[in-house]
Amino acid sequence: MSDYAQSFYHLMLKSVTGKVSYDQKKLDKRPKNNSQPFDPNRDPIKLSNSLDEVIGQYDWGNQLAQAELFVSWQDIVGSNVASACRPNNIERETLHVNCSSTAWATQMRLMSRQVLSEVNLRYPDLAIAEIKFHGPQAPNWNRGPRSVPGRGPRDTYG
Repeated sequence: MSDYAQSFYHLMLKSVTGKVSYDQKKLDKRPKNNSQPFDPNRDPIKLSNSLDEVIGQYDWGNQLAQAELFVSWQDIVGSNVASACRPNNIERETLHVNCSSTAWATQMRLMSRQVLSEVNLRYPDLAIAEIKFHGPQAPNWNRGPRSVPGRGPRDTYG
């Protein structure tokens, strides 16, 4: 509602009932701030400047660089490789990449120096020293509340 409509409503309410609304009482108690649009210290701030300040204040630069690496992984290694190998995390200057098969993991281990140089060229702030490519994990049979130590499952059907 516009200011004119609000003031008209409050005037009509006061003239008809002699009462003032709760909101109007709160407004009357509050001191009026006479600031104008072009007063000193009212200059607009660019969004990019304030974002840079917040990123620096909370030290989010490294996390943003990691996220950018994960998003642009396809541009670094190509779409064919990116469909089979995805970066998982960065831990102690080591980039861990999960691959869909052991063949992909082996092939990428052979190409790890080239990928590492490309990553360090694009993201020098991350200071990645090593890339580890992991194949798919085998299932773990040691699960459940009643697991027993021993040799594990074997052929007991014949």
